Amino acid sequence: MIKNLLFDLGGVILDIDRMEAVKALTAIGMRNPAELLGDYGQKGPFLALERGDITPEEFHTALRPYFDREVSDDAIDAAFCEFLRGIPVERLHALERLHEHYNIYLLSNTNAVQWGRYIIPEFKKDGKEIDHYFDGLIKSFEVKAYKPEEAIYRAVIERLGIKPEETLFLDDSQTNLDAAEKLGFKTALVTAERGFIDILE
Repeated sequence: MIKNLLFDLGGVILDIDRMEAVKALTAIGMRNPAELLGDYGQKGPFLALERGDITPEEFHTALRPYFDREVSDDAIDAAFCEFLRGIPVERLHALERLHEHYNIYLLSNTNAVQWGRYIIPEFKKDGKEIDHYFDGLIKSFEVKAYKPEEAIYRAVIERLGIKPEETLFLDDSQTNLDAAEKLGFKTALVTAERGFIDILE
């Protein structure tokens, strides 16, 4: 019996568009950002930031050699956040409806730059705080583990105190779902054609 819903963020609740970030970073002078930014995973300084291995300040310093001109921290962050395209309010309302019947949790490969600058404000757009929607949050940069590594799913189990067999994990990456299934989680693949509302409601 499913008691818990565990949501990925990007591509599930939050719309994303990798190419918007690639274009924005290119426009401010970054060479070949597409080599480091992926749809389901990052490389180089972007990966280190999402794993919590470096601070935002260290991220800015590590990224500067990739640029062909002087660029401010704020310009880097703004371009990076172009990856994130917003949360439709109807998805927030759907989370509220589901919360009446399930415990709701978030598991995301994310980073301190985007979390504070863009993600938190998006969850406030309907006048509520992020904790209104979720009973617990697992963020890669805080637990220093990254989907599909086993350690991040262990963090879900241990920190949130939930049982995998009672939990449905919704993600837009089959690789991430496969890793969760090995630990006993039930899973569902979210696609552009079949969103979480279609799956659950």
